[in-house]
Amino acid sequence: MHHFLLVALLSLFLFACKRDAAPAAALPPASMPAISTAAKSIEADVRYLADDKLEGRETGTPGYDLAAEYVAGRFKEIGLEPAGDQGSYFQRVPLIKALREEEGAGFSMQQANRTMSLKFRDEFLPGLNYNAPSHSLTAPAVFVGQAVHAPDLGHDDFAGIDLRGKIALVFSGAPEKFDDDRRAFYANSAEKLRAVSERGAVGVVFVGTPQSEERSSWAKSSARWNMPGMRLRGDDGKGINTFPELKASASISAAAAARLFAGSGHEAETLFKASKEGTLKPFDLPGTLTLAGRTQVEPVESNNVVARLPGSDADLSKESIAYTAHLDHVGIGAPVNGDSIYNGAMDNALGVAIMLQAATELAGAPAKPKRSMLFVALTAEEKGLLGAEWFASHPTVPKADLVANINMDMPVLLAPTKDVVPIGVEHSTLKTALDAAASELGLGLSADPFPEEVVFVRSDQYAFVREGIPAVYLDGGIEPATAGGASPKEAMDTFLRNCYHQPCDDASQPIQYEDAARMAALNARVGTLVGDAADRPRWNKGDFFGDKFAPAPASP
Repeated sequence: MHHFLLVALLSLFLFACKRDAAPAAALPPASMPAISTAAKSIEADVRYLADDKLEGRETGTPGYDLAAEYVAGRFKEIGLEPAGDQGSYFQRVPLIKALREEEGAGFSMQQANRTMSLKFRDEFLPGLNYNAPSHSLTAPAVFVGQAVHAPDLGHDDFAGIDLRGKIALVFSGAPEKFDDDRRAFYANSAEKLRAVSERGAVGVVFVGTPQSEERSSWAKSSARWNMPGMRLRGDDGKGINTFPELKASASISAAAAARLFAGSGHEAETLFKASKEGTLKPFDLPGTLTLAGRTQVEPVESNNVVARLPGSDADLSKESIAYTAHLDHVGIGAPVNGDSIYNGAMDNALGVAIMLQAATELAGAPAKPKRSMLFVALTAEEKGLLGAEWFASHPTVPKADLVANINMDMPVLLAPTKDVVPIGVEHSTLKTALDAAASELGLGLSADPFPEEVVFVRSDQYAFVREGIPAVYLDGGIEPATAGGASPKEAMDTFLRNCYHQPCDDASQPIQYEDAARMAALNARVGTLVGDAADRPRWNKGDFFGDKFAPAPASP
């Protein structure tokens, strides 16, 4: 843990194991139902974790450290055992931080009859280089579509192309004709980087498309050009999974793509259309590309916060179910209407608060589950699921004894609902427990309303999936609580367009804390059912993720 301004901070925030008192609320009208104790507790946790004094809980900052201390204090208050390093609540996560510099950034194309340069921020951003403080690479370029090699589906974006010593130009996403699971897997940027580096590429350029920028505009992304990136750090002091074979990287806007492909015999608009249809073909670009950039690199450390509720059965207690929710957010950024603190109330103070309430209910139950429960507040999710990756690959209990992961991330609860969206539940026998728990609580289970976002591979549960551990991600519902009531789906869509990773994601939003309390109860009940089951969860037979990451016995 960093100790910046430790003395001053401790004098100001000597809360350790105590929460700030929730603001006094006016008495509700007699016609209104009383606010539950669980809802009040969740609100108190959210208001603390999303307070300006934590400055957006950026990984590696004093604000994040304060949040971690707070969660550790809450774990102790609930009565959970420390389950981090050396008998503490903290698991060290070694990181390397990279910050791009404007000076020295360059992107140009040289052809026989022309030279074309892109403008920094307006049209391109150099990629973060975790392996060198400065880089400059000139090499031929090859367009490789979406960098997907899926022979089982008869699809190969690399067919007939030699990438050795060249720069790969890559579109985001995966063909829409793929099923959701395969599209989710192949759309993952790490898989694209792995695919091009394995084929000898020395650089990569991610080319924006209208589809990708509809989800996140280039203007919004480029406004955060100076925010740091992170990777896990190995014992040798170097970054893990940083693909050192790729000497340079960059991203360009969809608008700049037309200039990039000019003279290649291919038009950007035609390529964009073909990417949706899954009919892209690779081709060499004329001339060469030059990519340049400078990066500040330094080691950083942060902490996951880990606690344990021991199981009640002598044998089954050796196995553990891991509840997770990421504690970090994106810190301080470009001001929006004079506000530069990105508080992250929904993302993911609310998820952490729901996990804390589930822990409270499990710890206070007359009969404890037979299997043990782990509760992990994760660092560096916003940097690439890094805290989850570290914990899943270096758990504080034997890895073979981790039987399931239940993840909470950014449940958008801005309108009353009567359901929950369980993302990824169809992959394993966890569905049996979730169906039963939801039925007991009178909750509906709805399908993912935004499957195109492929969130099953974009939140912390995916780190556990890659270790072969069945997982589910519980998200907010989409069905109105009453006929004609406000649409939760519309509220979610509005939030994603306007407040996701923005300062307006703060505690002033109309968060539905009773819905959050119900989600906490669902979390606790699912954990109990899985914890008491005779058999540990299994991947379904023939499941894509199960076969890929856990080819061991599957469910019948």
